[in-house]
Amino acid sequence: MIGLDTNVLVRYFAQDDAQQSPKTDVIFDSLTVDDPGWVGLAAILELVWVMTGKKGAGRSAVADILNRLLTMEAMVVEQAAVVDDAVERFRLGKADFADCLIAASARATGCSRTLTFDQVAARDAGMELVA
Repeated sequence: MIGLDTNVLVRYFAQDDAQQSPKTDVIFDSLTVDDPGWVGLAAILELVWVMTGKKGAGRSAVADILNRLLTMEAMVVEQAAVVDDAVERFRLGKADFADCLIAASARATGCSRTLTFDQVAARDAGMELVA
């Protein structure tokens, strides 16, 4: 298994660097089910921040990128089911992806609720607003 850093993911999905992006194509093409790539939760969060911030990608485009990553046969995503849950809430609402991931992680570990002061996170990420 080969760990992939955020900058590799950004170069691959954004295809925005004439020197580095082709190298990421080679890396992704070399991954196999027997020797897959691995993407951790921290890299997922950073990928979303970079794509929505510096790259100006919209929610739908970012959700599509994450879905592509989750469905690649030669890719292992840390807590993939949790990430998938967060992606769907992110796609449908206005909550930040980090809030969606926090709520999805809490649900997956058996929390009965996740408390927040953030009204958008309560409404769209599935948290409970502290009154």
